[in-house]
Amino acid sequence: MTGDLIPGAAGAAPAPSPVDADLVVSLDGVGVRRSGTALLHDVNWRVELDERWVVLGPNGAGKTTLLNLAAGRLHPTTGTTHVLGERIGRTDLNELRTRIGLSTAALAERVPADERVADVVMTAAWSVVGRWREGYDPTDEARARALLDQLGVGVLADRTYGTLSEGERKRVQIARALMTDPELLLLDEPAAGLDLGGREDLVARLAELAQDPDAPALVLVTHHVEEIPPGFTHALLLRDGAVMAQGLLADTLTADNLTKTFGVPLLVERRGDRYTARAT
Repeated sequence: MTGDLIPGAAGAAPAPSPVDADLVVSLDGVGVRRSGTALLHDVNWRVELDERWVVLGPNGAGKTTLLNLAAGRLHPTTGTTHVLGERIGRTDLNELRTRIGLSTAALAERVPADERVADVVMTAAWSVVGRWREGYDPTDEARARALLDQLGVGVLADRTYGTLSEGERKRVQIARALMTDPELLLLDEPAAGLDLGGREDLVARLAELAQDPDAPALVLVTHHVEEIPPGFTHALLLRDGAVMAQGLLADTLTADNLTKTFGVPLLVERRGDRYTARAT
């Protein structure tokens, strides 16, 4: 990343072929089963180069499973998955993963508490967690510091990761996900565990990223419509591993769709570019 900081319906209409240069993610009839349990079933989904998607759903809906498919870290049980023009199961996943920026709680838990913040970001260049014997040059250090600056935590570059607040760690994780200049950026619940101030600061920075025309395609997983940054264009709603609705954000985030997705009667309000939802 080098720059500065769109009626919801289940399933999918006919879509372009995965060889389309603007198609970043393509799932066709995808199902995932583990230990006899269906985590996803019959999912059809397309993400194009200039789109910013939010994936919403309750706990256990299959959101993280979907993100792992898009990250090339999970193979579908049924159907086909293409990411960045490559079919999962028929490509070198190690090479593919260098083209994808990923921020997840599972990855964050592996970061050593005594790791220098700049190194947390820089080690993404080698797809490792925890600096060891791999070599870096001054341009790697400069890029890591520039990304930390871009996300408002540049002054923390020489601190140790374990001394940071949860909000500071989230921003460092996103900087790490951007280190390799990815073509696809996947963020799994980046605002989880943040207080109101930390959430709003993060939402504002993600809005800047979403509105940057040079930014990669974005997919953000969350439970809460309040965490959707301005600039996001599309939404996918999941429940029990099935797509309840997907499409342009304004068309998909309706009270009816969210009520079906979360199983609670909900009222949805939009003020400017932000959404809120509450039980009726």
